[in-house]
Amino acid sequence: MRRREFIKVIACCAPVWPLLAHAQQNAMPMIGFIGAESGEPYSDRLGAFREGLKETGFVEGQNVAVEYRWAEREFSRYPELAAQLARLQVAVIAATGGEPSPQSAKAATQTIPIVFTANGDPVREGLVESLNRPGGNATGVTIFGSAAIAKRLQLTHEILPQLRVFGYLMNPNNPNSNIELQGALEAARSLGIEISIHKAGNEREIDTAFAKLAEQQTRVLIVGSDAYFYYHRSQLISLAARHAIAMIYYIAEFARDGGLLAYGNSLTDMYRLVGIYVGRILKGEKPGDLPVVQSSKYELVINLKTAKALDLTIPPGVMAIADEVIE
Repeated sequence: MRRREFIKVIACCAPVWPLLAHAQQNAMPMIGFIGAESGEPYSDRLGAFREGLKETGFVEGQNVAVEYRWAEREFSRYPELAAQLARLQVAVIAATGGEPSPQSAKAATQTIPIVFTANGDPVREGLVESLNRPGGNATGVTIFGSAAIAKRLQLTHEILPQLRVFGYLMNPNNPNSNIELQGALEAARSLGIEISIHKAGNEREIDTAFAKLAEQQTRVLIVGSDAYFYYHRSQLISLAARHAIAMIYYIAEFARDGGLLAYGNSLTDMYRLVGIYVGRILKGEKPGDLPVVQSSKYELVINLKTAKALDLTIPPGVMAIADEVIE
């Protein structure tokens, strides 16, 4: 080919190259990620999610893209965020943050695969047909179960063996809260403890619950596993300090933020598992064939500063099994 003709070919093809580059970029699979807060508070969980993706061969920005949508703690935003990702036709939706994020994603699409984090029973919530064989377009990770609540009561009993009445805070708006409550009642009976139930589904009701606890001179409160309580933990921790109530929580962040003690599933482990499932789906596996998994990594976090403020001594046996101690 003569030099002049070659230059002509190059000139003709030049406008096509940006289009080809754009097409290659669009060929990169895109994940839709729904988060309950915003990027900064999610940094450790996002790191775990990306680690899970990496374990399956995907690195954000290299061979996979992620489109983020943040609810900013406003549960009412979930349906629109899920609808936005469905309209983008992302390859997979990671519906994190617990209820109602999975339900919103499921309502937005029956075809795009969904990997969720759930606090409750995914079968009862209609997210999957069964835990072993989800059967539809959704699967994920759940912390549903009564084992952790029984352990929380046991730890509390070891710290305050002289008390015979424990307060229990539950969200009446959460249909799964009664299941965990039953687990708490069974554990309490085995320990010879009475449970005083308090219900709160908004900030005013939380204030009222603590006023009743103070009136009844209840010194300890077990907080039910609920996303609403997690996002209102500052209010709970502040009220517990004001009324000198020893409060036991289900997520480590409560204790790290000033609560007495937390025992429950590791959030970072949950998000790593979500990343792994998203990666497996990107490789061709179907969500309906991936069993819903229950995060099996638990962590106990004790805040000794709060214990000192409450004039409590943590027994050596409890200290010995702590994953993290804040001094």
